[in-house]
Amino acid sequence: MMVLIILAHPDPHSFNHAIANAASHALRQDGHHVLLHDLYQEQFDPILQKEEIPIDAPLPAVIAAHGRELQQADGILIVHPNWWGQPPAILKGWIDRVIRPGIAYRFLEHDSGEGVPIGLLKARAALIFNTSNTSAEREQNIFGDPLENIWKRCIFDLCGIHSVQRRMFETIITSSPEQRRKWLDDVRLLCRETFPA
Repeated sequence: MMVLIILAHPDPHSFNHAIANAASHALRQDGHHVLLHDLYQEQFDPILQKEEIPIDAPLPAVIAAHGRELQQADGILIVHPNWWGQPPAILKGWIDRVIRPGIAYRFLEHDSGEGVPIGLLKARAALIFNTSNTSAEREQNIFGDPLENIWKRCIFDLCGIHSVQRRMFETIITSSPEQRRKWLDDVRLLCRETFPA
């Protein structure tokens, strides 16, 4: 199985990086082929230019390559912090530029884009790991858990991936090394459950 990992955090010493590394190692141990993109380290350009919007637009080589990898992935894993109830801008730009019509979804022949898209991704499952400094209770009760809606309903469900799990680790800023080690054990276990060998 090929698993695509997209990591979006600017600090290479962050817990997000520890999550991505633990996930990548566990998946490789289980025999999976892993493609890991650290968007900040790669200096991914998040700006969608108007020339890229048409479905048949010629794409920059890096965007075309990301699109091919997304299409080929049997599983998708996203790692990012919760910033203002959203992914970081660099990851939002990756979504805008890579999860595009003709790659991740299409519309019916006579639909001009106002209908419900038909998912094209072949991945069987997606797993999202978030970090947050907001408690899960506050996130749900006050904000309505916007990341759950973004990833499950607004992105992956519309792209044909209906098995979507998300795990938020909180509260990062006050967590102990022992708590983080336990969380990384949870990451490995969730990876193995979501993407079985």
